[in-house]
Amino acid sequence: MGKLTTHILDASKGKPGTDIKIELYRVEEGEKTTLINTVYTNSDGRTDAPVLEGDDYVAGKYQLVFHTGTYLRKQGVELLEPAFLDDVVIRFGLAADQDHYHVPLLISPYSYSTYRGS
Repeated sequence: MGKLTTHILDASKGKPGTDIKIELYRVEEGEKTTLINTVYTNSDGRTDAPVLEGDDYVAGKYQLVFHTGTYLRKQGVELLEPAFLDDVVIRFGLAADQDHYHVPLLISPYSYSTYRGS
């Protein structure tokens, strides 16, 4: 069975992004989204369990919403209102024949990057 995992690195501090809310949505035809899971990062910037696995792991289009603005404010970062990157949304596809997708996020107050990790 396949699984989807993620982690967050605060690039401005060189540390894991802790206690960040992450929502996973399935994107249906017509761009309708359905909430599949809500998780939070731990002290290592990772989730305690895969964000998606088992029978819920099916091919399709998904999006992760990382609530980074709340995290940055808790870190004492002064953000403009509205914040430039309050929520980071990453939309991607999962192929059914792949065992593991890892979608990491590197954040700072004014930039982010991602890639397909291992």
